[in-house]
Amino acid sequence: MEVVTMAHRKVGLECSVCGSRNYSVNVSAAQQNQRLALKKFCKHCQKVTLHRQTR
Repeated sequence: MEVVTMAHRKVGLECSVCGSRNYSVNVSAAQQNQRLALKKFCKHCQKVTLHRQTR
């Protein structure tokens, strides 16, 4: 049996409201066709906001 490992890359997530970079996540290299966008809690805004992948 052959084990195939996928390359992962660490990217930062930035709050779309205040611009602070609160999170870093691992993303597989196969998902690089578009930028990641997640709803996460921002500790500076004190609410759940959209966080987008930084370049």
